[in-house]
Amino acid sequence: MSETNFDSNLIARPPHKFDILQPIRNWLDSIQIHDRQSAHLVCKLIPAQCPFERDLKLFGRTIAHIPPMCKLNPLYDQFVGLRFRALCYLVDECGEMVV
Repeated sequence: MSETNFDSNLIARPPHKFDILQPIRNWLDSIQIHDRQSAHLVCKLIPAQCPFERDLKLFGRTIAHIPPMCKLNPLYDQFVGLRFRALCYLVDECGEMVV
């Protein structure tokens, strides 16, 4: 008689992945905008488009394109979400449009 100590729960469980940035992501996602001054500050500090994206031109012809590197930032989605919340506050609560 062969006896096996086999736990079927171990197979069904995906490996636990530790994300060191998750607490920072959660903190950034939880920030709420409650005043005009902080909303303007957030909109000023977080650009509307990636500042590193460039077209390199020579004599009017594009010779190279540098892709947006913002997406390499592991907190990119959280910063974009924070800027969006600030813009929504300014539009909905203050009646302002920010470019």
